[in-house]
Parts: sequence; structure tokens; C-alpha cells
Amino acid sequence: MSIDRVAVTGGNGKIGEAILREFADAGYETVDIARGKRREEVADGYRTTDLLDAGETYGSLAASDADAVVHMGTIPWPRTHPEHVTFESNAMSTYHVLEAATELGLEAVVLPSSINVMGADYQEAPTDVRYLPVDEDHPLTPRDPYALGKRTTEVLGDGFGRRSGTPQVASLRYPWVPSGEQIREQFAGTDRSLDAVRGTGRATLFSYLHVADAATIARRAVEADFDGHEPFWAVAADTNVDAPSERVAAECYPDAEVRGSLDGHASLISTEKAREVLGWAPEHSWRDH
Repeated sequence: MSIDRVAVTGGNGKIGEAILREFADAGYETVDIARGKRREEVADGYRTTDLLDAGETYGSLAASDADAVVHMGTIPWPRTHPEHVTFESNAMSTYHVLEAATELGLEAVVLPSSINVMGADYQEAPTDVRYLPVDEDHPLTPRDPYALGKRTTEVLGDGFGRRSGTPQVASLRYPWVPSGEQIREQFAGTDRSLDAVRGTGRATLFSYLHVADAATIARRAVEADFDGHEPFWAVAADTNVDAPSERVAAECYPDAEVRGSLDGHASLISTEKAREVLGWAPEHSWRDH
């Protein structure tokens, strides 16, 4: 597999721009494919594109002359758009990118999944946690339009991955992805006791991922060599709470079976698959701040 040029959809966004910079720093040529006016100064090229238009998506990806595409150009949360618009952004833009990448013979596609594929932040029902640490085999029970869109994204990856002669496809299950400044504002110097963060943290298993690590795993997913479609959890190695993880599990997920080590402040989500297949491990912790 030879990859020299990478397209990133949604490169105007925080994570998209970080991914562009990660590839540029690693020596790749890059193209930003996004809606509206260009807002980053990293990419070698830029193409204004409506990713919900199949023709525009195909045309821009073809003109980019990319060998791989990282698709980040979706609505990042559901609370600012009608439900069907949120779902369409995740589902249809992904279909258009996968279809174009397949027809153009690209080597790799990276898709933006989310912790919400389990059903997490934006639904009334509590997150269904059967065992800990959660891994890629854990059951998924999405209900809200954002979570359903992310689940559809992965199903599309499965479907295209079954075809012959298609790119390898990775779905990255991101949690909240803050910058260093956001980590300092939200975590450092604030009350991170279990009592303080239980209400907001339980739904997302007290997870997070520094934006630099989010960019690194995207690059590793392009550079890796595997067949078909594979989902990967992309979370920090620790939780965002001060309490030991064994206590967090016992108090917040009392019905979940503990199947692996939860020593110290270890994440309640396993990244072992990403370590084994992609050679990736998160390097940043909010505790460093």
C-alpha cells in the first residue's frame, strides 16, 4: 500500500485541522474538503464541497488525487439541528465518501464514529454497560438520531468492507476530544471527585481523548494494513475522574461484569485492539496539566 496524499473532510474543524497537521508533519501531502470558506492554513489544497451531494463529493475527492481519505465532515452533536438533519449528515455523507473512495480506488478510508454508537450522551435511557472494560465486541444500543447515525456509519463500513477491491475502512470511536486549553479549563483545577462528575460522566464512561491523540490514531488507521472494516475505540488511557476505576465501576455500573484490570485510574474502555492492529496508544492525560 502506497499513500502519499491524504484528503481530510471537515478540515476546518478542531479535530479535522489537527489531523491535517498530523499528516503534514509526517510528510504527507494533504487536501481539505469542507463546506464554506477555508479556515485552516495547513493543507496543501482546499476544495469547497457539500458532502451531502454525491456528485460534489466524488468530484472533489477525484480532483484531490488523494490515496486515502479521513472523513470528519459531519455534524459533531445533535442539539443544534433537527433530528433528521443530524442523522443525514452522518449517514449520507459517509455513504458518499465510501462510494467515491471505492470507485476511485483509494487505499484507505477512516470514518468518524463515536462513543455515542453505544447510546450515550443524548438519550434519556442510561448507557447500557454489560461488562468492563468495554471493547469493540460490546453490544450497541443507540436510540437518538446522533447515535443512530454513528451506528449507521459503522454498518456502512461493514458493508463496503465486504466488497472485493474496496479500501480498508476504519471507524474511530471518539469520546469528547478537547484541546490542551480545553482540558485545562474543564479538568485541571476543578473538582474531579466522583460525586462531582458522576452525573455527567456516567453516560460516556468518564472518557475523553486529547486532540493530539485523536489525530495520531487517524494517521495510524490510514497507515495500518488490515482487510475490510474494523472499528476501534479511541480514548485516553485514564478516566476523567479522580476516583479509582474499581470504585467508579462498582458505584456507577454495579451490574456490569468486570472482565479485565481496572487498576488505578485506568480507562473503562479498552484500546487494546488499536494497540495491536494500529500500533497506537494514547500519550496525553489531563493529569499532566
